[in-house]
Amino acid sequence: MAEASVPRRQGLGPWFWTVTSAMTVLNIAVGIFIVWFPIRILLPEAADPAGQIDDLFKFMSVVGNAIFTYVTGYLIYFSIVWRRRAADGPDAIGIQIHDNPKLETWWTVIPVILVAIIAVFSVRIWMELQNSLGDVLTMEAVGQQFKYEFRYPKLKESVYNEMHVPVGTPVTLHVTSIDVIHSFWVPEVRLKADMVPGLVQTLRFTPEVIGKYPIICTEFCGTNHSTMRATLYIDSQKDFGTWLAARFKEQGQGGGTIVLAQGVADDGRVLFGQKCSTCHSLGPFAQKIVGPGLGNLAHDPDHADLVTGKPPTPQNVEDILVNGYSGPIGVMPNRHANALSNSDISNLVAYLLSLHGK
Repeated sequence: MAEASVPRRQGLGPWFWTVTSAMTVLNIAVGIFIVWFPIRILLPEAADPAGQIDDLFKFMSVVGNAIFTYVTGYLIYFSIVWRRRAADGPDAIGIQIHDNPKLETWWTVIPVILVAIIAVFSVRIWMELQNSLGDVLTMEAVGQQFKYEFRYPKLKESVYNEMHVPVGTPVTLHVTSIDVIHSFWVPEVRLKADMVPGLVQTLRFTPEVIGKYPIICTEFCGTNHSTMRATLYIDSQKDFGTWLAARFKEQGQGGGTIVLAQGVADDGRVLFGQKCSTCHSLGPFAQKIVGPGLGNLAHDPDHADLVTGKPPTPQNVEDILVNGYSGPIGVMPNRHANALSNSDISNLVAYLLSLHGK
């Protein structure tokens, strides 16, 4: 007599497409919320490129949400549909599926595409950061147990646990460590880098919102790791100049007298490429990058005077380099923000005025 057998269950199971549709609707709804929700409500953006990094984070969150929704949803669904039932014999086994080319193709191609998109997105942002040339303020941050040391150009001594930068000024920050691995992270700036002994890493950002923000070490660096914090101060141009001038005075680095007659135009040309070319061209006044062109500074027919309304004498050019400028066409950092010494100023004046007639 033939032995009765339980019919083998086949297919994807009941309500598969209904469950899939429900997960798709949920995934789309959550994805729209992620894209719409302004992160700055919870975590303010204090500098560029925080916005770009937020966009990358949102894209990764949308992708991660889709993967989580479908993987978890199907795991729960199949665990219920294909669970062991009372009618199954003691030696029953689940449905055996081998060598499904269509399924294997999809679960290979889709992740590859997603990872490639994330790679292109993130590498593009990173390349923009690393290839930003001509930054105005270049400084160093050095981690050590258990404090941050900040080194400014022209300052003889370091500043500890407080980092001041002027708003609207591109900053290049070189980070490293002198003992163990630390980390430099300012959540509101969105940039983070490990501070590794013997390795110098570079962060570039432009402060945009005046205020003070925590600098946090996120690498366990010893018994007092939890106390290793500092503060980033994004100051107005005037406040930063005042703060830096006070540091110069504390360290006995008085300004002294600027001797314009000692300016060397060739040295000023090199300095212009390092300090000024990110904002100024060597074309006429109207050929602006951020600020006006300076190639015809002393005789521009369309702009006979300087932006201050004064004639282009050496003393008036010196005044702008020393005190900076704030007006309808924008803001120019003062000498302290640009880390200009007396000789730097005299060299730049000599170079800019030597361009007359070129």
